Order: sequence, then structure tokens, then C-alpha cells
Amino acid sequence: MREDFLPYGRQWLDDDDIDAVIEVLKSDYLTTGPAIDKFEEKLKEITGAKYAVALSNGTAALHGACFAAGIGKGDEVITSPMTFAATSNAVLYCGGKPVFADICPDTYNINPEDIKRKITDKTKAIIPVHYTGQPCDMDEIIKIAEEYNLFVIEDGAHALGASYKGRKIGTIGDMTTFSFHPVKPITTGEGGAVTTNNEDFYEKLMLFRSHGITRDKNKLLNDDAAWYYEQHVLGYNYRMTDIQAALGYSQLDKLDFFIEKRRKYAKMYDDAFRGFEGVVIPKQLDNSLSGWHIYVIQIDTDKIRPDKRVIFDELRIRNIGVNVHYIPVYYHPYYQKLGYKKGLCPQAERLYDRMLTLPLFPKMTKEDIMYVIRSVKELIESYRLR
Repeated sequence: MREDFLPYGRQWLDDDDIDAVIEVLKSDYLTTGPAIDKFEEKLKEITGAKYAVALSNGTAALHGACFAAGIGKGDEVITSPMTFAATSNAVLYCGGKPVFADICPDTYNINPEDIKRKITDKTKAIIPVHYTGQPCDMDEIIKIAEEYNLFVIEDGAHALGASYKGRKIGTIGDMTTFSFHPVKPITTGEGGAVTTNNEDFYEKLMLFRSHGITRDKNKLLNDDAAWYYEQHVLGYNYRMTDIQAALGYSQLDKLDFFIEKRRKYAKMYDDAFRGFEGVVIPKQLDNSLSGWHIYVIQIDTDKIRPDKRVIFDELRIRNIGVNVHYIPVYYHPYYQKLGYKKGLCPQAERLYDRMLTLPLFPKMTKEDIMYVIRSVKELIESYRLR
């Protein structure tokens, strides 16, 4: 048994990252300075988007995207329950109503057929979540959106560096949101961004992240003096600092290396557990390349005696930081108070009952991966029905 704890995720920081932050700390700008522009330009280059807006965190990015899409009171937005609560919370922030569509049982991503079933005359947008870093079936989702005149806001918190049919995540829908939390593909400490090809959305996001205030002379209704500015909408202080942006820019230089590591380790898990009785591995959608933010297995409860809780606890005893991503959003007490009931999305609920997130991050070693594989196999074999 290993003595140190192996978490499910951890950032990779090196001297280049530290030097980038120190350079900003020694500069004249700690926030709303040139490092923001530099970071946004790099993000546009990587995703292929025309516009990128850096924000204080991934939740702010989701909130901003919903605002830019005009989500308001009475509007419904269809999304997946297999996500962190921030995805649907952003709809609530704008006065809208989240509607949960079930997932595909093999890829764990939102099911386009169930999206169609959940559309009403109040539906305004779809937020597909690229869960675990695997792109959703975007062709089908875009087709549905065009048929019903809906906005598509991709939640790409897991998927920076992933691609769908040769296109990097960041330009397929109307907007794509990203998160730069320490366990995500790159980190800025906290931080987020929205990418888009739509100039109108870009302008709204720029206002939204800074109190709804502009100093742009072309947008001012009056131009009283050099010091003059105006608030045009009710925005928020969702600005990213230059400290964060400098770290993010340095991290983006390593994104391909990070993704390569994640894919290598995910393949080791795939190879080890494929066909292993008692464990179900995630299916990958054809023509897509996952960013492998997390690696989720299912404990096949038809083949072993205990439920996943026993396996979870046993792995934690072995200092393996398994986790569960996620509790279906509408299970939370807050959503229950809003009137959501269990039973809405049977496939998502079944996955939750059986799922475990295994450690996966670039700083892991092959020995770490093999220790996890060996431990999972030993436990499954010991509890397997004979």
C-alpha cells in the first residue's frame, strides 16, 4: 500500500509558470492589463475562435454566456444532469428554468433524442456538456438547434484541447465556456473564458464581465470628458486578473503535452479494464478525441456483491483518491425545493449508482496508474460473484 495520497486530479506547475507570474507581479498591471489580451489571443489561436473573453471562473463564463444569449424569465434551457451544478445554476441566475435531458448510456453525454423530447415553445437554448472531456454528438445537437431556432452554449469545462470531427472544441456552438480550475486541462488558479465567433455575443460578454460599464467612445451615449464612462447593462465584476492570465498563457504552451499525457494514461486504463468482468469502461464517440479531464468507470453491480460505496471506501483506504463525478444536479436539496424529482433521467441515475472517477492527471507516473489498476482489479476480483 502506498503511503502518500493520490488525488483524482492535480495541477502541473513548472518554473516557466512561476516566472510568468513573477513578471506580472513586478509589472505595473495586476489586473485588466496586457496579460489579459495576450491570454485571450492565445486561446483564440488554440480553439480557432474569432473572439475569447477571459472571466474570473468557469461559473462566471456560464453565467455570461447565458446572459449574452438573452436567457430570461420564462425561458427554458435544456442541459445534462451529469455535470457540476454551475451549468444549470447559470440558467437560474438569469431567471430561466433548467430542463434536464438524459444521457447516452455508453458515452455518458447528453442524448440528442431526449433533447428533442424535452423541447417546448419556451425552450431557448441547449447547453451540452462535454462530460469527462469527450465531445457530445454536436452534429445532431446543432441540427436540433437549427430546426427549433435555439442557441447552443457548449460547456467545455472538461474539454479544452478536445476535438470533434477535426474541429477543436470552442467554435461549434454559438458560444463555448471553459474552466481553468487547478484540476482542469490547464489552470489559472481559478478562471474561465467564453469563446465565440459572434461579435454581438462578444460585445455583450465584454460588458457583462465588468459591471456593464464601457469607456468605448463609439458606444457612449454622451461623451462629457476624458474621464467619462457609462453603465449600459447590469453586469458583474467577473474580471480575470493579469496574474491569472499570465499563468494561463504559460499553461497553454503546455496544453498539447498535458493532453498527450492524459490520453496515454486513459489508454492504459482502457487496455487494463476492457473485457475485465465487473468493470465497464466509457465508450468513445467516433471521430472525436477526448481531452480526458477525468476517467470514469462503472462498477458492474450485476457481477459483484457490494455496491460502489464499498469499492470507493476500500480504494480510499489504499490512498487512492477516487471520486464521483457527478451527483445528478436535480438530486440536490435546492433543486428538490424547486420541484425537480428523482426519476427524471434514468440513465444518468443508473450511472451515478455505479460510477467511480479514477485518478488521472499529467503529473501521474506509469507506476501510479499501475497501482490504481492493480488495486481496482484486486478488489473487483475479491467481491465478484462466483
